[in-house]
Amino acid sequence: MRKMLAAVSRVLGVAQKPASRVLVASRNFANDATFEIKKCDLHRLEEGPPVTTVLTREDGLKYYRMMQTVRRMELKADQLYKQKIIRGFCHLCDGQEACCVGLEAGINPTDHLITAYRAHGFTFTRGLSVREILTELTGRRGGCAKGKGGSMHMYAKNFYGGNGIVGAQVPLGAGIALACKYNGKDEVCLTLYGDGAANQGQIFEAYNMAALWKLPCVFICENNRYGMGTSVERAAASTDYYKRGDFIPGLRVDGMDILCVREATRFAAAYCRSGKGPILMELQTYRYHGHSMSDPGVSYRTREEIQEVRSKSDPIMLLKDRMVNSNLASVEELKVGSTSVSAPRKLPFLGELPRSVGKDGLWCQQDMKQSYLLNLETQQHSSVFLKIDSRYPSVFPVGLQNIPVIIAIINTSSKIATVSTSRPRRVLVPY
Repeated sequence: MRKMLAAVSRVLGVAQKPASRVLVASRNFANDATFEIKKCDLHRLEEGPPVTTVLTREDGLKYYRMMQTVRRMELKADQLYKQKIIRGFCHLCDGQEACCVGLEAGINPTDHLITAYRAHGFTFTRGLSVREILTELTGRRGGCAKGKGGSMHMYAKNFYGGNGIVGAQVPLGAGIALACKYNGKDEVCLTLYGDGAANQGQIFEAYNMAALWKLPCVFICENNRYGMGTSVERAAASTDYYKRGDFIPGLRVDGMDILCVREATRFAAAYCRSGKGPILMELQTYRYHGHSMSDPGVSYRTREEIQEVRSKSDPIMLLKDRMVNSNLASVEELKVGSTSVSAPRKLPFLGELPRSVGKDGLWCQQDMKQSYLLNLETQQHSSVFLKIDSRYPSVFPVGLQNIPVIIAIINTSSKIATVSTSRPRRVLVPY
């Protein structure tokens, strides 16, 4: 354990804060600049987002640093995963930074967002720190889900995750939009999914209900060309994902250009706020890593393809070139400094395992809940395997009576301890 924590201390450093302050030579920068952006393809819309946009120096610096932070955070996660400090599922979004930063730039903090399992960037743009995200990835106590969620299950205010079931978050997003309308709030919900999930039947069901009830929902397909290892051409009879809503208007957007994403998001959000119902956006983007850390990402595409996208369409370089060429910033100013994040050392309390599962705690009987938590808190071990004896179903949490195994983490020993209460029920705790 000490060796692992020492390894974390050595490598857990990322760009969390804005770039290190540098002395820039006396120079008058422009306050803003106007840029032409790619026109969106439209479906059932007479007019779309503007083809020119104004970028202020302040916003440009903010967007650039946010995208750089997401990029460096993901590369650090890659390093930690290869060192086996991060374990389990891990899906990285480097290459897609313009999507998460651009979407956030186009909505209000009070608006809502839900996405699939490639969620690290959105977790950051919704307001959490790099430390909270990496701490969650390494399973530590200070993580945004207290170390229990990992890569796919991160949450923040008005951010509903990270969801592991392919496409299942889309009906949830429609439900969040229903809540916005029901409560009379001027809010929208951005509901994201990938091209791999776009063929799911539940997505079309969500389209139908959202259109029927005119819900303020922006359905967003992040088309990064590959669903796991399958290209979109091999998986879909039609790859015009922005037209999939049929009776729902749609936009196809250059997802590698943060200004295109921002303007399209503003347009879509305004459309929903006007009471016209849902709208669909397709963001054409690209991921540099494989589908997950278990996928090298080169068996179904060539390294030359990846390098070509990096050299011609990288979202960070595109924004950097615009800002430098328009005198919004200097090359020196855009150099991102490294800020070290101290390694989180504390593992979650063992007693944290059964918490936050049911509405009023895990156990049906309050006295049993307190007894088990007390016993678990006193254990000084790094992992635990909880199993409830199926002969005593009344100790199961409400709604889980038929599930014998509640939660499992790799245990450090094979020794078995029996924790008993005054009633004839027991929990087996290998530790």
